[in-house]
Amino acid sequence: MTAQKTALKTYFLTGLLILVPLAITLWVISLIIGAMDQTLTLLPEAWQPERLLGFHLPGLGTLLTIAFIFTVGLLAQNYIGQTLVQWWEALLRYIPVVGPLYTSVKQVSDTLFSGSGHAFRKALLIEYPRQGAYTIAFLTGTPGGDVVNHLSGDYVSVYVPTTPNPTSGFFLMLPRTDVIELDMTVDAALKYIVSMGVVAPAVPFNRPAAPSL
Repeated sequence: MTAQKTALKTYFLTGLLILVPLAITLWVISLIIGAMDQTLTLLPEAWQPERLLGFHLPGLGTLLTIAFIFTVGLLAQNYIGQTLVQWWEALLRYIPVVGPLYTSVKQVSDTLFSGSGHAFRKALLIEYPRQGAYTIAFLTGTPGGDVVNHLSGDYVSVYVPTTPNPTSGFFLMLPRTDVIELDMTVDAALKYIVSMGVVAPAVPFNRPAAPSL
């Protein structure tokens, strides 16, 4: 009887481990689709898909939002589109409160979504927040501006994300000799952080010597 109870408990826990992540994923997707669908309510009533189609089509807001983003990106690739974007950004800069906020957000988004690799470049291991304690950080570049005039030696800029939400964290400038480059992709490092160390990256086979930063 004890063995049967143990087996049933094992089966139940195994089922939970499989279904809980799936349920959470589906729940998050449903929230996103619902939020996207709400954007359709901003359209005039005569243009709303439910009135045109005669029925509600879940996920249509998501498709239309994605299509709208692609359209804006396509139009912004030509000279006229780029000129309009520049005029729009110049106009926003003169609006109190909105201008500084928009400029700050745009600088961050340009950095994170840059295709030239100026976001998280490499996964690092640093000693933080005290000696003997280590955490994962990401190389973001090197210090600039007047900061370099007050730093003695070769420094790098790193971002230390929090767990399990990596969108918040700390920006640090550390001596290059105090950081260790990991043989780990940025994606693998992010998964490691979000999972709070549960989903550990695979140990590289015959790991080569890490290149210099």
